[in-house]
Amino acid sequence: MFERPESGEKAVLVHIGFHGQPDPEEVHEFRELVRSAGAEALTLISGQRRVPDRRLFVGSGKAEEIHEAVLAHQAELVILDHDLNPSQERNLERLLECRVLDRTGLILDIFAQRARSHEGKLQVELAQLRHLSTRLVRGWTHLERQKGGIGLRGPGETQLETDRRLLGKRIDQLRRRLERVDGQRDQSRRARRRAETPTISLVGYTNAGKSTLFNRLADARVYARDQLFATLDPTLRRVELEHAGAVVLADTVGFVSRLPHELVAAFRSTLQETAEADLLMHVIDAASPRRAESIAEVEDVLGQIGASDVPRLNIYNKIDLIEAARPRIDRGEDGKPAAVWLSAEQGDGCELLLQALDEWFAGTPIQRRVCLPPEEGRLRALLFRESRVLNETVDENGRFCLEVELAVRDYDRLRGNEPVLNAQWPALPTDLPCGHPMQTSR
Repeated sequence: MFERPESGEKAVLVHIGFHGQPDPEEVHEFRELVRSAGAEALTLISGQRRVPDRRLFVGSGKAEEIHEAVLAHQAELVILDHDLNPSQERNLERLLECRVLDRTGLILDIFAQRARSHEGKLQVELAQLRHLSTRLVRGWTHLERQKGGIGLRGPGETQLETDRRLLGKRIDQLRRRLERVDGQRDQSRRARRRAETPTISLVGYTNAGKSTLFNRLADARVYARDQLFATLDPTLRRVELEHAGAVVLADTVGFVSRLPHELVAAFRSTLQETAEADLLMHVIDAASPRRAESIAEVEDVLGQIGASDVPRLNIYNKIDLIEAARPRIDRGEDGKPAAVWLSAEQGDGCELLLQALDEWFAGTPIQRRVCLPPEEGRLRALLFRESRVLNETVDENGRFCLEVELAVRDYDRLRGNEPVLNAQWPALPTDLPCGHPMQTSR
């Protein structure tokens, strides 16, 4: 779409502090984003301003300093850790005589590199086109010229108008394709609800260790690296818990501060897995100095996608980087697990997490005794499959007497579907132990 060279890996970085000195942690995250995009950071130029300059964002003096750095390092790209409006981006490119990329464009580029699935590629392209639609005017040198010549005379449509029209058609086409994908995802979610299979969605700041934890729990091979946005396409795996049975674990894209609105809008269908989950596992980098800020950023994005009210379990990861930290479960006032401290990389504490998930979805296992006549062989086999049989005897009438242990949700389901069990097992009280979430979410 744009007549630009494919090169541009050598970059000058720019970060401006608008509330005092630039935050070192923000600068570090900016460098990590640039590294994730594959660019080589030649130098970093920082400064302070009270408000952005309307024309150049950074001010004329700072822009001249950046220009000198571009010439000295022979850079082909300037990346700003800020969002620019189209006119500021265009004015900077004219002054610096090289490409200029803002924070939104940088993150979109990382997403474009990481998208692997068909849906992910469609979502990234839609986000890119929405972002670029306001910047078409600087992509060409002949935009204001009308088409002319033999075979090209017509209503006098300018090249810019043509590009905008084609861009709008492509955006509409992508929307229609994503609507079809949304329908398929919704159908899968309905199937899981019919099967009463709970969904657990991993959320958290990018590079908090979600994919490493996902691989540890689900014995999967999801791409996991020490870089921002290593995971883009969502992955779902089935995990068996000791008492609660099967749950579906979903690994999702990580969040970041100032996440572009175009991405939140384009990835809304993917993030819907998070909004409709039965439990959110908020993975937190416990060793990060910006832990509180990262938690706040994640909560902000969860609010944007309508997932603020979904129950959650905080996972404090990377405790191997904290001196004297040990795996543990923190509980709330109601006795339910509220947080688990672990190291997904080392595997320490993962068994505590599985225990906490068991409590969330199964509560305290229920033990019951049932006597089945000889003709109920099918039900006997079902109990062996759906519960833990502690003991079995045969009485003088030839009945199978079983002592079983099973989860709350399996108890209710079997009791409701099997008249023999309904007659021998009492109904459970509404205040189930450990606050089983499925009783309220379905």
